[in-house]
Amino acid sequence: MTELVRRAGHTLAHPLQIDRVWLAVLAILLALALLDPGQLSVTLPDTGGSLLEVLPFLILAVGIAGYAKASGADQLIARAFTGRPLQMIFVAALFGAISPFCSCGVIPLIAALLAMGVPLAPVMAFWLASPIMDPSMFALTVGTLGIDFAVGKTLAAFSIGALGGLGTMALQRYGLFEHPLREGVGDGGCAGSTVRAPKPIEWRIWREQARTDQFGREARRAGLFLLKWLTLAFILETLMLAYIPEAWIVSALGNDNAWSLPLATIIGVPAYLNGYAALPLVDGLMAQGMAPGAALSFMVAGGVTCIPAAIAVYALVRKPAFGAYLGFALAGAFLSGLVFQLAVG
Repeated sequence: MTELVRRAGHTLAHPLQIDRVWLAVLAILLALALLDPGQLSVTLPDTGGSLLEVLPFLILAVGIAGYAKASGADQLIARAFTGRPLQMIFVAALFGAISPFCSCGVIPLIAALLAMGVPLAPVMAFWLASPIMDPSMFALTVGTLGIDFAVGKTLAAFSIGALGGLGTMALQRYGLFEHPLREGVGDGGCAGSTVRAPKPIEWRIWREQARTDQFGREARRAGLFLLKWLTLAFILETLMLAYIPEAWIVSALGNDNAWSLPLATIIGVPAYLNGYAALPLVDGLMAQGMAPGAALSFMVAGGVTCIPAAIAVYALVRKPAFGAYLGFALAGAFLSGLVFQLAVG
């Protein structure tokens, strides 16, 4: 009887542990309904709109992950990143600097890569570089802030990605990041075993019921996991936009302050709107005397480490990898702003 009670308790506790994110979402929405119904009417459609915007990336990444697992192609993907980490770091940083992924839209792809056993160093390089710049962002930045700022931001994206990838590879030599993914997401163990002991690949997974079933399980598991964390992240983003006054940001960064560069790097994290919405804000700050280097640090730090994206990252990786992500992002944002200030100031 005692054993039955213990198992029953474990069964009841397990769903609560899995659904704690949805419980947090419901708690926030209930609090808004009671304390600020007007904001609730803004948060719900804005969150839904953000989810719809990122949905194509989510579906694509989840589908690729499920298909790679069911077909056995995950071993090919993992092997493509094996044996040449240094080269892959620079390739991943370059691809990230020009890819059209936002800070949250890149999360599903990163989850799929890590779950397949792709080494953390090149993934970190892509992860850090990707949210900073993309082709459309480049064009809008040229039109708003000028070609120098657009080129500087693109170079910053590549440099921060390379810094993060190389730094991660160096730290791994000391035994860090052996299992970067959190439990339940996958730590690459299964993918790693397929690389060590390759199995036949079947591209036409629909010919075998077992493979189609596996595709459904993998896609459903990954999709639900990412959906709940992205929902929470986008809700918090709407609350930041509502409750952090833009005037306060302008006041803090628009003055002639000797500490503007580190302050811009730090404030860029909670004050981040999004890459496009931040352009007119930064343009206004620079018109008030904000240094170009501080402006670049503000945009880079906000793009990589904004709270919604950081929450999604925290949901995927363990604390050491998450700490490295934040550290490389902030250090890279500060150094990029410093170099840019010396180059154009």
